Amino acid sequence: MIHEIDEALRRLLTPAVTGDVAFDAPTRDWAARRNAPTLNAYLYDIREDVARRERGAYAEWDAQGIVTRRRQPPRWFRLSYLVTAWTSRPEDEHRLLSGAMALLLPHEVLPRDAVPESVRPIATSLPISVAVPPAESRSLADIWSALGGELKPSLDVVITTPFPVTPVYEVAPPVTEGEIVVRGIGGAPAASRPRMIRRPVIKETGESKEEESGSAVAGSRDGGGDT
Repeated sequence: MIHEIDEALRRLLTPAVTGDVAFDAPTRDWAARRNAPTLNAYLYDIREDVARRERGAYAEWDAQGIVTRRRQPPRWFRLSYLVTAWTSRPEDEHRLLSGAMALLLPHEVLPRDAVPESVRPIATSLPISVAVPPAESRSLADIWSALGGELKPSLDVVITTPFPVTPVYEVAPPVTEGEIVVRGIGGAPAASRPRMIRRPVIKETGESKEEESGSAVAGSRDGGGDT
């Protein structure tokens, strides 16, 4: 999933640079090997967006509207990228960053055609934020110190994406046939012999008479004689 978000971000940033869009850690060694204008989008933080967490399983339906399985809801994660420009002159780097901002700022969500196909069954829009101050627990200066490089102008780009969660529970086939169970007195199963079902029939005279609709007498009257 993460590599697909990488590719979506690459597609957004590519028009801003004549060189390359890289995802390497911008260390001193990497900077020394660079030989063309480059926009670097370094993924430096992955955190769950706990405000989006859902509870309970949800159903998946087939084309006939039948529930085929149930799965846990996806978990959403915030992927934070440190976007920097690398050229031989600071002015050109600033120009690259301006081009990146011009491409990213119009979007509050990823364009529909940039959303990875694996994500589309879950969500068709993925939030994206640009240059929003990071959380207090994260300091860009600390990130540069960890990379062993000097502090450079950068854009903090955050894309929030769902991640599927297992397990998936298969659902039994739907019930298509019913069964009538006849109970005797006190709820005990009735005898195995056929049972007579009676229903009231209203004659023209207004009197009510029970009509026999079963194939055999169920023993509700023993002896069969009238008194």
